[in-house]
Amino acid sequence: MNSIVIAPSILSLDYANVSAQLEILKESKAEWLHFDVMDGHFVPNLTFGPDILRGFKKACPLFMDVHLMVEDPETYAPIFIKNGADLVTFHTEALNNDLTRIQKLLDEIHGLGAKGGIVVKPNTAIEPFESVLKSCDLVLIMSVEPGFGGQKFMADMLKKVEWLKEKREALNLSYRIEIDGGINQDTFRLALNAGCDTLVAGSYVFKNDIAKTIEGMLE
Repeated sequence: MNSIVIAPSILSLDYANVSAQLEILKESKAEWLHFDVMDGHFVPNLTFGPDILRGFKKACPLFMDVHLMVEDPETYAPIFIKNGADLVTFHTEALNNDLTRIQKLLDEIHGLGAKGGIVVKPNTAIEPFESVLKSCDLVLIMSVEPGFGGQKFMADMLKKVEWLKEKREALNLSYRIEIDGGINQDTFRLALNAGCDTLVAGSYVFKNDIAKTIEGMLE
């Protein structure tokens, strides 16, 4: 079984208190930082570019889990890898769910020395992507509509998690299963029980005692 990883989402950082919160994260049991890239087109919000990632990478040694919510991940994946991404996930929908393009981008990400994976929105089935699972280091299931933090957890997305867990075992693969959206004191247990081993948490971490909240999800 993969060990549990908590990936606090910097989308929910207190940007008036970044240095102090990053110091707390570095001393916490979080191993990853989740870095949401939104272009204002693929999703109706605009967040961080590669220069910001480079700054976070310099300030914080945690593994950088970069989630591209952009219309053109084929252009931007290499740019973010160059600026410090350790893992890049991209939306299948951005590539029109085209398995050939998805496979090609996964291969390119690996060729650049990073880990790679796919993401699906709530209304996108996961089953059609079985053939590319062998090339995924991680599969991210969105349990809210991507674009904004603070949304309610969609429990029916756990069926996708269960399917991914079954396929991982049946195909003898090792990809991580990550979930993003609405993770809190109740839903994180549902996600873990369904088969997730990687939890993205934003508001729940940063609006509470950061270190204690992370530790509580690992108990």
